Amino acid sequence: MPEKVVLAYSGGLDTSIIIPWLKENYSYEVIAVAVDVGQGEELASVEEKALKTGASKVYILDKKQEFVEQYIWPTLKAGAVYEHKYLLGTSFARPLIAKCLVEIATQEGATAVCHGATGKGNDQVRFELSIKALNPDLKVIAPWRIWDIRSREEAIDYAEARGIPVPVAKDRPYSMDRNIWHLSHEGADLEEPWNEPQDDLYLIITPPEKAPDQATYVTIDFEKGIPVAVDGQRLDAVSLLEKLNELGAANGVGIADIVENRLVGMKSRGVYETPGGTILYMAHRELEYLTLDRMTMHFKELVAAKYAELVYDGNWFSPLRKALDAFVDSTQETVTGTVRLKLYKGNCTPAGSKSPYSIYSEDLVTFGAGGDYDHKDAGGFINLFGLPLKVRALMEAKTGLRK
Repeated sequence: MPEKVVLAYSGGLDTSIIIPWLKENYSYEVIAVAVDVGQGEELASVEEKALKTGASKVYILDKKQEFVEQYIWPTLKAGAVYEHKYLLGTSFARPLIAKCLVEIATQEGATAVCHGATGKGNDQVRFELSIKALNPDLKVIAPWRIWDIRSREEAIDYAEARGIPVPVAKDRPYSMDRNIWHLSHEGADLEEPWNEPQDDLYLIITPPEKAPDQATYVTIDFEKGIPVAVDGQRLDAVSLLEKLNELGAANGVGIADIVENRLVGMKSRGVYETPGGTILYMAHRELEYLTLDRMTMHFKELVAAKYAELVYDGNWFSPLRKALDAFVDSTQETVTGTVRLKLYKGNCTPAGSKSPYSIYSEDLVTFGAGGDYDHKDAGGFINLFGLPLKVRALMEAKTGLRK
């Protein structure tokens, strides 16, 4: 009996040619696993295609709810953004897919798992660190680090020689990754950072200049940092994100163009479409402005940066991320309330926020009369707060250090 290998299968260019390549070079029985994290129509013909190209069995697993609730929401609550722009859409999908691969490998008695990530990218790290954390006994096969194919053009040639249809063409060979959170674009003309993305690149978001001339207002309700309702209507996690994706996309919101630092040491240019995610990050942040004290908020900003780095680097299943979740969850106890946002031609701007746990006090901050604040208290505060500077200045004058 041939050994079994479980392949992370998307039906895209890379995984389409991996099935015949595994059979031709290793004589494996290939079990294809497609994890539905919101790719939409991309999964429509996956099973038929995988079987036609040599898979012995195909699993299609609907993990959209788990993806949103257990991967997206924790990252949103943390406020994690990689290098100030990237909302981690591919990064936190990979550990969930890896978890599914390990589960199916155990169920099927497979000895190996396989992924289609290239040897230049971050996904190879994300897949393999997750697999090591969940089942270190499984062998990992990464064809892009082994085979002689060196470009997407050569991969297309390989597919065409075997009659395998692929969803890209040589004149527009973008590498794309889609899920319910985002759609990413890399490669082709985007590899030159001077090139502005063309309007036909965007498959989800309306280019901002073509968005409606009238602003759209949306309200989002949160409970303990988790979004639960849009415009007063309570929705499940998947439906809520889909609704915000529609609103954001229609108004040109959520395009991020970034030259990012990959974990493997090179810079890469990516263009990301994240409409609903952009809205949620803005709304969540606005609510934290109302409900978090200064020390907690400033420290949480440090945690957010570290959290984003952990997720980006593939350390989802690390003890540190779990520990940071405990801190984040503690900060979210009072992040409950409603935020109103204005969506207009690519912009997402605050238009109001309220919370029963708000620590903003109009009575204290007002320029008008009233309130419990005594202006005289500020003098003593400034004297003590500035005492180190005063002592330093006196010393410099006495010793001649001050020029």
